[in-house]
Amino acid sequence: MSKKVVVLYSGGLDSTTCLSIARAEGFEPYAISFAYGQRHKAELEFAKANALPMGAAEHLVVEFDLRKMGGSALTAEIAVPKEGVGSDIPVTYVPARNTIFLSFALGWAEVLGAFDIFIGVNALDYSGYPDCRPAYIAAYETMANLATKAGVEGTGRFKIHTPLIHLTKGEIIARGLSLGVDYSCTHSCYDPSPEGLACGLCDSCRLRLKGFAEAGVPDPVRYDVRSEE
Repeated sequence: MSKKVVVLYSGGLDSTTCLSIARAEGFEPYAISFAYGQRHKAELEFAKANALPMGAAEHLVVEFDLRKMGGSALTAEIAVPKEGVGSDIPVTYVPARNTIFLSFALGWAEVLGAFDIFIGVNALDYSGYPDCRPAYIAAYETMANLATKAGVEGTGRFKIHTPLIHLTKGEIIARGLSLGVDYSCTHSCYDPSPEGLACGLCDSCRLRLKGFAEAGVPDPVRYDVRSEE
């Protein structure tokens, strides 16, 4: 029987690739997504529609509202930057988001009897978020084994898998294509049009388009033609 694994699954490019890698490595994926008040809800709709077809054994959507705290262009009335990826941590950073996400994933993993968690963080082609770095993941894994019944009683050791962390976006896409990922079933834009079309200009869109160019294949998703004018 395959080992159960919890996969953080947003419906985006990286998390979808991560889900496919978990399956390819022989795990039985349990996908977890979050409705946290994000303005780019189109991505979550992709997650809801595609988790089970992508091979998840179960899909859990956890709801909470980070709009009450604000502090990010993804959860507050702050404009999403469209000037390109800079060197500073951008306003699309959501305070403590991956820590919150991983905590829900850790709790579900303990309930499921799973000791593996996959997260599609990346430290090369990314926007500079502090909770995507290897040092952060290592620290969280240490905490997970100190803060859980299973970890304290020694019935298992939790492992945070980050298969994409040292890959370029182009390499991530190439890996996903080799596993049969249909990237038309993913969404990455931080500021989609009312019709759900990607803007093509936010950091996430720029990194995605750069990756497809590096991989030498066209991006199958539709972009808002107004952003190209």
